Amino acid sequence: MTNPPISRTERTTLKRLPKRGSYDRELVHAILDEGLLCHVGFGLDGSPFVIPMAYWRIGERIYLHGAPVSRMLKELRQGLDVCVTVTLLDGLVLARSAFHHSMNYRSVILFGRAEWVEDDAEKLAALDAFMDHVVPGRAAEVRPPNPAELAGTLILAIAIDEASAKVRSGPPVDDARDMDWPVWAGEVPLHMVGASPKVSPDLRVERPVPAYARDYARSRRGLG
Repeated sequence: MTNPPISRTERTTLKRLPKRGSYDRELVHAILDEGLLCHVGFGLDGSPFVIPMAYWRIGERIYLHGAPVSRMLKELRQGLDVCVTVTLLDGLVLARSAFHHSMNYRSVILFGRAEWVEDDAEKLAALDAFMDHVVPGRAAEVRPPNPAELAGTLILAIAIDEASAKVRSGPPVDDARDMDWPVWAGEVPLHMVGASPKVSPDLRVERPVPAYARDYARSRRGLG
C-alpha cells in the first residue's frame, strides 16, 4: 500500500522552481535513507545557528543523538522549532553558458519540534538502527552500549509531518542562441563510494576486512 503524500504547508511550499518540488512520502524517505549528514537550523537568543549532524530514520521520524551536555540538543529538547535539511549531490551540470551551469541533487527540508526518547529499550533499538543506517549489518557485530554509555547519550526524534523534497536531474538547459557554442556540455555524475579500508593499528584480533567496509557505497534511491 502506497503511503499518502505529505500535506504541504506554507513553510514547505516551494516558491522557486516549484516543478522540482515533491511531497511524495516515499521519495522523502528514500532521500533521508541514502543520506548520512543533515544540517539542523534553529534560532536561539536572537541568533541563527546551523549545525551539521548525523541522523537516521525509523518509520515516520528522524533521529538525532549526542551528549546530554550539548547546548543544541538541550534546547531542542525543550520544544524549540527546528529546520532540518538533507542534500544529496548527484552530479555537475556543465552548460554551454556560464549562467546555465547547475548541479543535479535531491534534497529534503523538514520542520518540526523534537521529542525526547527516554525509554532505554527504545534508545537501544534506535542506536542499532543508526549503526545499520551508516553501515548495514554492523550493529549485530559490535558491543552494544553499556548502561553508562546509554545514560550518556541523548536521543531526539522529529516527526516527518511537515516536509518536502526538491530534485534537479538531467542535462543542461541552454538557450537556443548558445546551442552552437564550441564547448562540451553534459553531466558529470557523482556518487559516494568508500576508498580502500585502513586497518586500525591497534587491532588485536585478526579479522578479514568485511564486505560492507571493502565495498562501501551509498545505494541510489528515489528519482534518477
